[in-house]
Amino acid sequence: MKNGQDRLTMRCLPIEDRPYEKMLIAGPQALTDAELMAVIIRSGSQKDTALALCQRLLMSENSQQGLAFLQERSLEEMMSFPGIGQVKAAQIKAAIELGSRAVCSVSRLRQTVLKSPQDAISLLEREMSQLSREELRIVLLDIRNRVIRVSRIAEGGLAAAVIHPRDLFREALRANAAAMILAHNHPSGNSTPSHDDLETTRRLVEAGDMMGVRVVDHIILAADGSTSLKQCGLI
Repeated sequence: MKNGQDRLTMRCLPIEDRPYEKMLIAGPQALTDAELMAVIIRSGSQKDTALALCQRLLMSENSQQGLAFLQERSLEEMMSFPGIGQVKAAQIKAAIELGSRAVCSVSRLRQTVLKSPQDAISLLEREMSQLSREELRIVLLDIRNRVIRVSRIAEGGLAAAVIHPRDLFREALRANAAAMILAHNHPSGNSTPSHDDLETTRRLVEAGDMMGVRVVDHIILAADGSTSLKQCGLI
């Protein structure tokens, strides 16, 4: 390598082989471990592209370990690898830690069983009651009323947002959910259901019966308190 012009960069690769562009086109699930790491560190070294550097890093360890060694290695150990400086080591370790926390969060959520409307309120109230804009979310449940996940469906409230039943039930069917709980917030602080709230709930309950995914409750969350339509006998 005689000068900077001889340096191989990601722009030398076909667009379909560039990790960043590939992720935009096909989604993160289509990328290899090395390609995902290349998206995180963004740039390579004087000798390697970001992708080649990440491939070398992964090949330097026992292949049976997979990505586990990235969590086990300290920042100093990461920085000892040629081409991985302080910034790249910090980026990789931060991504690994974020992924670990996300997995733990999902695991804890999936162990949650909702036995009553108050359980659903407790799950959602702390965050949703303080939102400055209205949002509609759904809590997807399995046959034992365990939480599969909470999905944000729309922003703007039931009156302002166009809520299509297909959007809600597409999420439920993908998750193989047996039931769902609707939830939205009232930034005004008053959780009293409006006419639109009641009418939309009725329509979605009927759609759920047809789709085989029960709509078991609709929770309205607000700073001054929250309301369960099921508890009020409105569903």
